[in-house]
Amino acid sequence: MHQIVIIDAPSNLGLRPPAPGTVPGCYKLAGALRDRGILDRLGAREGGVVVPPRYDLGDWRPGDGVFNAAAVAAYTPRLADRIEPHLRAGRFPLVLGGDCSIQLGASLAMRRIGRYGLVAVDASADFRHIGNTPATGIGASGGEEVAIATGRGQDALSDLEGLKPYLRDEDVRFIGIRDGDEDLAEFAALRIPALTVGELRRVGPADAAAAVALSLGTEAAGGFWLHLDADVLDPAVMPAVDSPDPDGLLPGELAGVLGALLSSPHCVGMNVTIYDPDRDPGGSAGDLLTDLVVDAFGAARGQG
Repeated sequence: MHQIVIIDAPSNLGLRPPAPGTVPGCYKLAGALRDRGILDRLGAREGGVVVPPRYDLGDWRPGDGVFNAAAVAAYTPRLADRIEPHLRAGRFPLVLGGDCSIQLGASLAMRRIGRYGLVAVDASADFRHIGNTPATGIGASGGEEVAIATGRGQDALSDLEGLKPYLRDEDVRFIGIRDGDEDLAEFAALRIPALTVGELRRVGPADAAAAVALSLGTEAAGGFWLHLDADVLDPAVMPAVDSPDPDGLLPGELAGVLGALLSSPHCVGMNVTIYDPDRDPGGSAGDLLTDLVVDAFGAARGQG
């Protein structure tokens, strides 16, 4: 595996407030994983911090589109500017979030260079857009970033630098979404492959993920980005997320998925999102997440 570069993207701009007058605590994710020694444990290079704009919903109301849109639109190119040179140099950016809207920075960086894919390891597809949701339901870009990256959504976010779409539908894969997810019918119509938890268990998590990596390696010439949302794990082991969804992956299953994806020569970068230290007073969920990421890179190096 190429040199890992850790970049902090502590943005919470894409999530709704957990309670009136508060802000989502996932912006502390990067610091929490660094406190657990992730930089040294991975032997990674320091990539610095891309500081986000202030979280401020202002006078936003349902139906106004994406909240914090101007801030997300400003932050995304700045994050892409940090990621892009590492991709061009053949280094492996590991971006610590933050909420899922940080994935737009990676998608924009890759689009500047060429054609790349995305493997989203996530409990939900983050594919909410005006074509499948009433206008009043649009708002949190952390639940809409894959739709935005594939050209769905307001141009202020989906057409930055005139590069819409950042990702082609055929270059997107989902792993770990819940059985019965309401987006599955749309994905079938769009021919976007989506492996549910049940399907992963039938095939075997590592084998299924390896097949996904192989399929993208032959289609998206530049390779693929790995997006990890901590809520793909079952809330029994990962309760520290904004929307815990039952019947998720167990740690050993996620380890198999991550190890297979990271061992692919086509995997060019990764981000980690949504873990909220404010919801993890004992720290066990943060310990688990850090160990899973570190061990997955170790397994990938062992196979390389």
